[in-house]
Amino acid sequence: MQIVAIKDFGLNQSAVTKSLENSEFILITKKGTPFGIATTFDETIIQSGLYSSLVLKAFEQGNISLSQLCKSLKLTKSKTMKLLSTLNIPITDYELKEDLKGIERFLK
Repeated sequence: MQIVAIKDFGLNQSAVTKSLENSEFILITKKGTPFGIATTFDETIIQSGLYSSLVLKAFEQGNISLSQLCKSLKLTKSKTMKLLSTLNIPITDYELKEDLKGIERFLK
């Protein structure tokens, strides 16, 4: 394991690359406090659920679409939507006020 301050992370790219090539993980710190990790993606990471967690977080933050999430998880749209429901992750993000205004306009 290598420990690198976030401000120095990009400065020593060869050491970072060498650590990752040796399947080591890198602990990234911010002001001396653990902040994140860098690791390689391999079958172990995928099997442990980290990959799924990352793509679910990307969807939740609006960085990938539902279709991209389905492909990443290798699930049907129906199964993905059930998973999102189980995890309390909204499938769509909208303002209720906007929907109510639309309904009011429609009813007039």
